[in-house]
Amino acid sequence: MITLTVKLPEALAAKLESLVRRRGQRRSEVVRQAIERAIEEEPESSGQSVYDLAKDLIQPGSGPKDLSSNPKHMRDYGS
Repeated sequence: MITLTVKLPEALAAKLESLVRRRGQRRSEVVRQAIERAIEEEPESSGQSVYDLAKDLIQPGSGPKDLSSNPKHMRDYGS
């Protein structure tokens, strides 16, 4: 096992100590269980990019054309 040092705000440390007393467990065990629970509840990354997740929602050619190539749209730009 590795040792991990964590700084807690006083209010959170007091809540931790209260929980430790109620459960009759060591502080490190309560913290380990909380970390394990947090990791289990965190959804795993699918490894997909935003594009991969949204590509079914995007239809090629459905958006506006490149407005920067039309001089009419660039006329007042930068003035």
